[in-house]
Amino acid sequence: MQPVCYIFVLQVNMSIAILPMSKEFNWNSATVGLIQSSFFWGYLLTQILGGIWADKIGGKLVLGFGVVWWSVATILTPIAAKIGLPFLLIMRAFMGIGEGVAMPAMNNLLSKWIPVSERSRSLALVYSGMYLGSVTGLAFSPILIHKFGWPSVFYSFGSLGSIWFALWLRKAYSSPEEDPELSKEEKKLIMGGSISKEPVKVIPWRLILSKAPVWALIISHFCHNWGTFILLTWMPTYYNQVLNFNLTESGLLCVLPWLTMAAFANIGGWIADTLIMQSIGFLGPAFFLTQLSYVRTPAMAVLCMACSQGSDAFSQSGLYSNHQDIGPRYAGVLLGLSNTAGVLAGVFGTAATGYILQRGSWDDVFKVSVALYIIGTLVWNLFSTGEKILD
Repeated sequence: MQPVCYIFVLQVNMSIAILPMSKEFNWNSATVGLIQSSFFWGYLLTQILGGIWADKIGGKLVLGFGVVWWSVATILTPIAAKIGLPFLLIMRAFMGIGEGVAMPAMNNLLSKWIPVSERSRSLALVYSGMYLGSVTGLAFSPILIHKFGWPSVFYSFGSLGSIWFALWLRKAYSSPEEDPELSKEEKKLIMGGSISKEPVKVIPWRLILSKAPVWALIISHFCHNWGTFILLTWMPTYYNQVLNFNLTESGLLCVLPWLTMAAFANIGGWIADTLIMQSIGFLGPAFFLTQLSYVRTPAMAVLCMACSQGSDAFSQSGLYSNHQDIGPRYAGVLLGLSNTAGVLAGVFGTAATGYILQRGSWDDVFKVSVALYIIGTLVWNLFSTGEKILD
């Protein structure tokens, strides 16, 4: 859970810091959207590569490399911002390069360490780190900014990577076979309910891309992440501009939806083994986002946001475990493929939101998300499967 938590601490800190930064540097909504999306430029580049590396050399090394890379880029972000906008965009893209390997590497590790019978529940617990990381970043960033200025957010959170990396090198292993502290019985238990751990030598790209469930996963991931990344990057701005909350209030109230997601993701994980939760995870957010056009009080708007993201979390255990269901040997590569589509949603969605807000309203932003959630629901229900289709 810790690496996923750390990833999202760093992803959300910019969503808070961008408020004082945009005032200091006089950025408009389009520029803010460009800055938010620049992270995904780099993030996009290493999705598939991260999956290939993890499947071939192990998730421990790949994830460790990613943490060091993105921690350094985070620390250098304030310096780049003060030099100029092009340097900030490059540094945010560099940060994305490091974080891009994390999810494929994590998926590879989970496919080796978690028995099939416990997969959905375990994935839900691990990926709760996404939401707890967001909670941590949103709760502490306003305090740091208020006391020490916005650069302190990047210096403090970026420095945590060195501590994490030292512990990771000592305690983590790419597979149960490599862990000397596990007994034979423990290894047998883990391996007995898991999939063959042979390293992948040749990746059958043509076979993988010929399968309809693979494309269903890719398209659904894009549709899902469009709404998720917009809320991740733009929610503090929405609270500040539309609901007139100050910086501290925006950060603290943004915590509520992410706490709701952490709880609902684990509920969905326990149910997902016997019931498909994807439709709730797609249609729930669509419904609550449409209600934002009709609410008249800030409290109801926050409630709608919390319900939207809470129901969104039901899709996580199914969406992120399906790679291991349909092709366990290629779990890292499959997540790299689908997460590439998800990252493209982040690239286009966060940038498009800035342009939409310059010419339209938040209602227009939410309508696009709702339409994509509905498309994702249809594609998932028509073409996805939980059966293994790749050996």
